Amino acid sequence: MDLPELPDLPIRGVLDRVVTTLAEHGTAVLVAPPGTGKTTLVPLALAAAVEGRVVVAEPRRLAARAAAGRMAALLGEQVGESVGYSVRGDRRVGRRTRIEVVTSGLLVRRLQDDPELAGVDVVLLDECHERHLDADLLLALLLDARAGLRPDLRVLATSATVAAERLSALLGGENPAPVLEAHGRTYPVRTAYVVPLPRERIEAQVARTTRIALADTEGDVLVFLPGAAEIRRTAALLADLSGVDVVALHGRLSATGQDAALRPGARRRVVLATAVAESSLTVPGVRAVVDSGLARVPRIDRARGLSGLATVRVSAAVAEQRAGRAGREGPGWVWRCWPEYEHTTLPAYPEPEIRTADLTRLSLELACWGTADGHGLHWWDVPPPGGLNAGRDVLRALGAVDGDGAVTDRGRRIARIGLHPRLARALLDGAEVVGARAAAEVVTVLDDDSYISGIDLVTGLRVLRRERPAHWRREVDRLARLVEGRDGKDDPAFVVALAYPERLARRRAAGSASYLMAGGTAVTVLPGAGVGDAEWLAVGVATRDPGRAEGVVRLAAVADEPLARRAASSLLSSVEEIDWVDGEVVARRVERLGAIILSQKPVPEPDRRMLAAAVLRGLRSCGPGLLSWSAEAIALRQRLDFLRRTLGAPWPAVDDESLLAAAEVWLGPELATARRRADLERIDAGQALRRLLPWPEAARMDELAPERLEVPSGSRPRVDYSLDPPVLAVKVQEVFGWAEAPRLGDGRVPIVLHLLSPAQRPVAVTADLASFWRSGWSQVRADLRGRYPKHAWPEDPATVPAHRGTARNAGRDRNG
Repeated sequence: MDLPELPDLPIRGVLDRVVTTLAEHGTAVLVAPPGTGKTTLVPLALAAAVEGRVVVAEPRRLAARAAAGRMAALLGEQVGESVGYSVRGDRRVGRRTRIEVVTSGLLVRRLQDDPELAGVDVVLLDECHERHLDADLLLALLLDARAGLRPDLRVLATSATVAAERLSALLGGENPAPVLEAHGRTYPVRTAYVVPLPRERIEAQVARTTRIALADTEGDVLVFLPGAAEIRRTAALLADLSGVDVVALHGRLSATGQDAALRPGARRRVVLATAVAESSLTVPGVRAVVDSGLARVPRIDRARGLSGLATVRVSAAVAEQRAGRAGREGPGWVWRCWPEYEHTTLPAYPEPEIRTADLTRLSLELACWGTADGHGLHWWDVPPPGGLNAGRDVLRALGAVDGDGAVTDRGRRIARIGLHPRLARALLDGAEVVGARAAAEVVTVLDDDSYISGIDLVTGLRVLRRERPAHWRREVDRLARLVEGRDGKDDPAFVVALAYPERLARRRAAGSASYLMAGGTAVTVLPGAGVGDAEWLAVGVATRDPGRAEGVVRLAAVADEPLARRAASSLLSSVEEIDWVDGEVVARRVERLGAIILSQKPVPEPDRRMLAAAVLRGLRSCGPGLLSWSAEAIALRQRLDFLRRTLGAPWPAVDDESLLAAAEVWLGPELATARRRADLERIDAGQALRRLLPWPEAARMDELAPERLEVPSGSRPRVDYSLDPPVLAVKVQEVFGWAEAPRLGDGRVPIVLHLLSPAQRPVAVTADLASFWRSGWSQVRADLRGRYPKHAWPEDPATVPAHRGTARNAGRDRNG
């Protein structure tokens, strides 16, 4: 293919080096910022240097179509002649086509069917830095095919940011691939930050900022928003602009709509775009950028079974790329819709999708490739094992892989449809019940819920069938051709339930807006959703904001129990359950659809072992305090705790956690006969606790930790083991004659004496009685003599016998 006269773009200076380097080394990395011409001029130069076909892989359909159109225009041809494209649902390629632009996902499918890529000499992987899941998988499979079947296949990876070292190592292995760079010609871009007003929605903030940009600059304004819904709402807020065209740019627009956004207009324009305009597309005439700072990316909440698109803050690298769009044709401005201080908190680069997205489809592609866990492939980032395992679990449930993870014939058929395996399953099995076209209509909306604006799927489908938007109609036609099925009852909820059986949801209470999904996650239906007061819903899309306990239904259709039983029969179970519920043991036979209880009946004669296990769970949930603890039982537990702390094993630990862990040992007989909470409340904890006493050591328990301690007066006050160290409270007269207090725990722990007045009030606290008699007693004695003159308070307590009463005469005779 002969090269035409190429436009004067920065990439022209390195085209010859790119072609030569790739011919010599087989692989190379090209780093060039957006706007340098790498997406359009490099494929033309490569096609002129090789005999076979050049395939360009783009991460997005819109970018693929735009790149093909631009290259065909440079050749003075129509798309489909020398340059063509293939995206899902749309293909324009002819016998003369030398350059074919495809999406990464489509090239993965083509590689699965033809690992040798017959007739292809060069594959160009564009915008590798965006780290889309399909692109990462494509890179791994291409390297594997090149290592085994096609060592002559040339692979060029391009990136708009500096990710060159890792790419070079991946492409070259032991001999890293050469890295080439092209520098763009850009103009300075000034930055302004716009703080949101209180309670201002992002669309209102962006619309307000767009008006500022129009007033302060010339040329077109490119506005970045996270998705099509935000674009619609922002466009409505800007509908009153005079002399300005407001146009949308996102992947679900018709080809005519996309082309209109990529052509200069007769009047000034505001282009409302998603992330598609960040790198691989050039929007002409832009001199100002308004950046919402948000992007929509795939995310999965595995704990709750929710997956889909989440709105996140952009990375610093993406924010820089967006800003650069304002400096292509002259000095420009970027307005960022966040406070300046927040900019330093942005992540440096986008999170690779392989780390955060649902990996079910990736798992299926790996199974088709023959390596279920991806072992042996060279990855940019290795797929997380948890995500792969979760994906394989879904595939096994769909019949797409067998128990060993090997792909089945049904799995290959699901893969060829080119949708998420759940949606492909809904299309295949739904077509047999509701008909091919009805199933295809529902699946198309599930694949992209931006086709409808409300929550009620049935109403949304009614509008689509009436308005018949071209892009939706083409995708429905494509999917309907892939399956067979006679027309049946049009039941969108059934098709949704086939795709997401675990999202079948039942209302938790009459009149409630809260539903429990079969997967166990609670979701809320917002007011005005249009699904009425339905008891059952088939939920197609649900999201959960951080910090919220319940998810929110975004797309659903009214269902009923028969439909749920039919569509999710694998989730049905009927088991005898004996459990502790709200403080009581409940024995019942329960029929469930996943986490949803369909019916329950009492079991009159429950299994004894299951009953005992339920009682034990109840005790462990409520704690040992549920038992009957007399004062003696509490004292025994405290003495055992003291011995455990002081002497260690074999004295048992008797804290709550330890007692509950050993409950079957010390409460075994009582648990075996307990049937309800009241039975537990009657158990004598003290008597049961004695089963934990260690023998023969327990024979010395009264010596090591006596319950009561005899003092010189002959009294036997109780030792308080609830304190550490233990305390003996006794009248001071009753310990006259004691030079030292006894020690506990084989002499290891001194007892603390709380010395009391005749009125039982504390007068001194000491663990060293001898020291107290020497230095503390005189002050205490003086106070006591004034308060209690009828009692004997000797200077030397050793001269008066310990006594309980007043001992008046004895005190006077001996101490004057």
